[in-house]
Amino acid sequence: MQLVFLGAPGVGKGTQADKVSAQDGVVKISTGDLLREAVRNRTTLGLEAKSYMDQGKLVPDSVVIGLVRDKLSDPGYAKGFILDGFPRTVPQAEALAAVLDERRIHLDRVINFQVSRAEIVKRLGGRRSCPQCQATYHVEFAPSKNGLTCDRCGEGLVQRSDDQREAIETRLKVYEEQTAPLISYYETRNMLSHLDSAGSVDAVYQNLTKVLAPYRSA
Repeated sequence: MQLVFLGAPGVGKGTQADKVSAQDGVVKISTGDLLREAVRNRTTLGLEAKSYMDQGKLVPDSVVIGLVRDKLSDPGYAKGFILDGFPRTVPQAEALAAVLDERRIHLDRVINFQVSRAEIVKRLGGRRSCPQCQATYHVEFAPSKNGLTCDRCGEGLVQRSDDQREAIETRLKVYEEQTAPLISYYETRNMLSHLDSAGSVDAVYQNLTKVLAPYRSA
């Protein structure tokens, strides 16, 4: 099962990708995680990406495509994958199609997760993370025990620079201008399904399961 999860930042596609990955044994490929790992390791691509991420802007295609291409070459992904956060632009979608064709991989479905702008700001603005072990929390939906430090390692929690209000607004503006056209791109290829992600995690997952049923049985 090869999938793309599409949607604005904060719609919950990463959480749903984790659930599908655990259920079906497919690998979640999060370009956000790949990029943050490169930043932590201070690789050449990571340092280049950081300047864009700190401003809430899209990382250049050449950086993202290179990371994804390497991941898709891993034999451990034979059971399938979920691309979470990639592609983000039509040129990236075209580059992905070329990479998949090279490897004779068929993309089964693209899921477009949808939620209101106000809800997205609420979700992203409340996120907190641990700089030590990378655990994530939310001040309202999933706080740590004391709201200040990580339950796992005790490190002080931080708000990522791209989750601050100004960066969130920039990210949403960038999404609307550059990423939203992907909806038309995949719709014209009869590959797109829309999914309301405003409900609880479990409720959204139940609806997602219905969409994925034909591909799970394939």
